[in-house]
Parts: sequence; structure tokens; C-alpha cells
Amino acid sequence: MSVLGSPTVLLAGPAANHFIFTNESLALTQTHALHALLGRSILTLSGDELKQVRSAVHGYLRPEMVRRYVGKMDHEVRRQIKLYWVCHNTVTILPLARRLTLGVICSIVFSHEAAAIVEALAADFRFLGDAILSFPVNIPFTRFGKGMKSSAKIRKAITRIAQQREDSLLQEGHAVSSTDFITHMLILRNQGAHSLTLEDIVDNVMGIIIDAHGTTSALITFMIRYLANEPDVLAKITEEQDEIADSKGTEDALTWEHVSRMKYTWKAAMETLRLVPPVFGSFRTATKDIKYQGYDIPKGWKVFAAQSITHLDSRFFNEPNKYDPSRFEKRSSIPPYSLPFGGGPRMCPGNEFSRVEIMVAMHYLVTKFRWKLCNKDETYMKDPKPTPVFGLPVELELRRHPSTADASDAMSIQFN
Repeated sequence: MSVLGSPTVLLAGPAANHFIFTNESLALTQTHALHALLGRSILTLSGDELKQVRSAVHGYLRPEMVRRYVGKMDHEVRRQIKLYWVCHNTVTILPLARRLTLGVICSIVFSHEAAAIVEALAADFRFLGDAILSFPVNIPFTRFGKGMKSSAKIRKAITRIAQQREDSLLQEGHAVSSTDFITHMLILRNQGAHSLTLEDIVDNVMGIIIDAHGTTSALITFMIRYLANEPDVLAKITEEQDEIADSKGTEDALTWEHVSRMKYTWKAAMETLRLVPPVFGSFRTATKDIKYQGYDIPKGWKVFAAQSITHLDSRFFNEPNKYDPSRFEKRSSIPPYSLPFGGGPRMCPGNEFSRVEIMVAMHYLVTKFRWKLCNKDETYMKDPKPTPVFGLPVELELRRHPSTADASDAMSIQFN
């Protein structure tokens, strides 16, 4: 078939996913818009340049490092729930989830500047994210034009912070108190471990923020949607999360040990990702003539990796349209290379970060609230990520503390 004038092969299924993720002759094809908006970030680079940036980024997002961030995530999630969720009868989930996840990633990237960044640039990050798959016509009223304007504004703000941090490093050396991501990247640069320019660091900070909060906000939104319609699943998650809440003080932050106990909650998250993956698929370009199962794919042809088709294939998932987190009880029953964090050189470097962030957020949402969908028939579109047409408005109810009420009991509180 032909897509935008390019001969294209569509591949789907676990074997195809494995072939695509592990074949070095298939280069990820990024849009012109993505390159223009995010520059030389981890989302746009390939080959040796990608390996260098991945090693720098992965050093800060590897699992043993992510465990240290649970306290920061906990603080930001609770702060935002208090500010934007508690005092309302009705809320629209998607914009609140976007703000929450933006706040979490910014607290890790910027430390004490995070709240100011979120307050000043939340709308710009949304415009930037919306423009990534847009047609690259730089006219002010177009999606791409708005994205380019927001990209410049965000880049200016991050550059200012990076320059301030660099000045602090020069004055204080490696004894500088901040240990956030932007400082980590600057230290690597100053040590000569990576040939990163200041512009490269700014581009990658932007890329990490866009990649981190867009996917997780969609997952939180759709988990809330599914749990509203699946009381049995919600009851199991509630039981798990209430046990964790009862094991710590009311004001105590979650720890890594608490997160590691959220096993059923994560199964529900994986089931949500299976049914509503953050991306439908991705394009690759053959850098040389290759073969797949006896078929020739000439150099220069596009390959569309439709990974999400596997998720709804009854050969691999029994009753694929049913929401059933228990299917993840046995990892061996899940076909390899079928889930949304990718694989091979393009495996999402922030998958563990996203997992922990989602668990922290769902802990507080489940233990504090019950909700009802305002529109049970609300559909969603892919724009480019899955997006509820109306943003998923819900009626919120504040739960009684589980020690004084049944886990399924809730009371409606009227706020003025």
C-alpha cells in the first residue's frame, strides 16, 4: 500500500513486532514536525547519537534511581489533588491528569522551579504535544504554528534554568545541592562523559517531559473510565490500596516498598494499556533491502508497525474486548513484544518511571474518591493519542476512611 506517497508494508503480530523492534536495518521514521518542535532529542535521534543520549538519560531513569523519586511523586500528587480535585463535585479528568503528570515529571526535572514551570507553561506543553503529528505548516492559527510558538517559549524558559544551574555548578562544583535531571545532564556534560551541547540538553529535557506526561495522563484517564464501569475490578484495587494506606501514617509518604505491593493495580493499568494503547503504531524505514517471512522489503520502503493490533487479536488474548486484569496473572501467557513500551533500541527509557508515577497517582485517587461518569457513552478519538471527546467529566465523591467504612462505601460531599 502507499501512505503519503511512500510504498508501505503493514506488519502486525508478536513475530512482526519482534522483527521490527530488533532489526537494526529498520530506522524509526519521525515526522518533520517532531524534528522541528523538539530538535535533537531522544525522540528524534537515531544510531550512535541515540545511543549516547540514551545512556545519559537512562542513568537518571534506571529503576534503582526511580525508587528514590517516590517521595517527590507522592508530594506532588497530594499537592495537586488538594488544589484541583478535592473541592469540586464535578471535574474533567483529562486536563487534571495532564496537569498532575506534568507536575510530577517537572518535579524530577527541575526540583524547586517545577511548580512555576507548570503554572506558566502547562498550556504550552499541551500545544506542543498536540502538534507533534501535525502537518508542518508554520502559520499561527494551525496546530503546528501554535506548537512552534509554544516550543520557542518552553525552550527559552528551560534554557534560562539550565544556564542558572550551570552557573551554580561553576561556583559550587559537584557539591551543588540540586540533584534533578537537568543538573544531572549538565554534570555529565561538564565531566566530558557526553558531547552534549546546552541546546542538546534543553531539547532532551523537552522531549522527556513531552514523552513522560502525555502517555501517563492518558493512562490515568482511561483507568478512571474503565474502573467506573468495572466495580469488581475497582473493589480489588481498593482492597489492595486500603491495605497499603492502613500500613502507613495518614501524612506519611508512599515508599518504594508500598509501590512494589501494588500488583493488582498494575495489572489493571496493563489491561488499560492493552485496550487503549497510547499510540496505534509507528513507522520505520528500511535502510537496506531486507526480508520478512520470505517477502522482500526494498530499501527506502516504509514499514508500519501496528503493534496495537495484537492487543485485540483473539489468537493471543482470550475475549480481547473484555476488561480483565487477571489475564496478566501469568506473564508467560502474554505474547512477547505486544505491549506499549516498545522494544529493542527504542524501548521507552522511562517505563519504570511511568509505572511508579501511575501507581502513586492511582493510590490517592482510589483511596480518596469514588466517581461516576457524566456521560457513559462518551467516545474517544486518536488526536494523536487516545483522547475522550469531552475530556471525561465525572462526578466525584469523597470516600470515608476505610477504617470506619466499607471499602465500597462512599459519601457525597457538597462543596461550595
